[in-house]
Amino acid sequence: MLTVADGRKGFGKFLLQRHDENIQKTEAKEQWFLQKLDHFNGQDSRVWKQRYFVNDTFAKPDGPVFLMIGGEGPANPIWMDHGTWLTYAEKLGALCFMLEHRFYGKSHPTPDLSTDNLRFLSSRQALADLAHFRTVMAETQGLSNRKWVAFGGSYPGSLAAWFRLKYPHLIHASVATSAPVHAQVNFPERKLPPAGSKASDTLVERLKDPTTYDNITKDFNLCSKLQIQTESDSAYFLETLAGNFMDVVQYNQDNRAFEGVVGTNITIEVLCAVMADASLGDPYKRYAAVARLMMETFSMKCLNVSYNNYVQDMTNTSWDGPAAGGGRQWVYQTCTEFGFYQSTDSPDQPFTGFPLDYQVKQCAEFYNVSAEQLADAVAQTNEYYGGYNIRSSRIVFPNGSIDPWHALGITADIAADLPAVFIKGTAHCANMYPARAEDPVALSMARDHVFLLLQQWLKH
Repeated sequence: MLTVADGRKGFGKFLLQRHDENIQKTEAKEQWFLQKLDHFNGQDSRVWKQRYFVNDTFAKPDGPVFLMIGGEGPANPIWMDHGTWLTYAEKLGALCFMLEHRFYGKSHPTPDLSTDNLRFLSSRQALADLAHFRTVMAETQGLSNRKWVAFGGSYPGSLAAWFRLKYPHLIHASVATSAPVHAQVNFPERKLPPAGSKASDTLVERLKDPTTYDNITKDFNLCSKLQIQTESDSAYFLETLAGNFMDVVQYNQDNRAFEGVVGTNITIEVLCAVMADASLGDPYKRYAAVARLMMETFSMKCLNVSYNNYVQDMTNTSWDGPAAGGGRQWVYQTCTEFGFYQSTDSPDQPFTGFPLDYQVKQCAEFYNVSAEQLADAVAQTNEYYGGYNIRSSRIVFPNGSIDPWHALGITADIAADLPAVFIKGTAHCANMYPARAEDPVALSMARDHVFLLLQQWLKH
């Protein structure tokens, strides 16, 4: 899922292994907003400093105010200089803000990331942050009579929709891109060529025989000799390899390079070509070739597949810890609000070996959240926001047909003022990125359509 933040989706451990700080230069300077710690407890007066950015280049006295919502990673200020929303801002004379999400990036509400402190991390608290920010900025900057528009992609896309839903007096309209508004514990559906399925099955069989571990260690260039002592050890290894495909499919042929994101040249076509290349050997050998290609692309000397190391990283509660870039925080949110676990519990996907139970156990291991509590939390999220049955107005829902997450989003119009924009041939959050000459016609048309909607909505 995109965060307007680091541009790299990391459901849990992938963020640990691939998170980079390669942020391009920008003129936007970080600023700080005094925010409430707990918006739902009037007796708690604690406050903290939340990071935000401003671009007033296009602002006109009677123009709207655009608010980009940060997500599950550091807010990347490069978005203050690039992106489709700035094209809209230039045409509409908008003042632009971007607010970093609590507990991510430099926005630290608490001294550490202990589970006790993470109770202040939720979409509801984040929406209240946005509401308070919008209220105070309107009062102090003379923006009370302006129309505010929320923007977000992926989880922040859901927040954009929910901001309009829950605070309609504060937000006039929202662009909720690639927004998985329906929470779901198990989300296993993925596609892969037949060779990929054979490779995964072959590897699972080899993991049953300890005499193969030395060869597997060499084939996949592991950082230490493969040790499979528990089901979690096996599942973690298999999930790590499958993650190569998940990430590429999610962001296929996007234009994230402006953010400093590495690997945008690796596409579905590239992976399929490797998996179909018989000269590399059997499907297992091709699977290993994909892993080596990804390690080379991300400048990784070796692949760390130690589940024990992962647990140590994820249970480190320091802001200096290896999972503090967003891994510990986001997995907490999945355990307490959304689920979204990409398991192998479905015949409609090609991988094997990391079932839902493996994912759910981490909630208990990392945060003492039981399977029953997780299920209840996901149900409450859909009850609170409405899931697919959102009822509001002036929210547009762009989604890409290649993006697996469109299955949890709005892909057909709910009403005339709750339209969907389904973009054939594009992936996750494609319409948010800067336009380029090679963009498919459908993507260019989608961007134009969203602009016309905003133009129309801002007149009323």
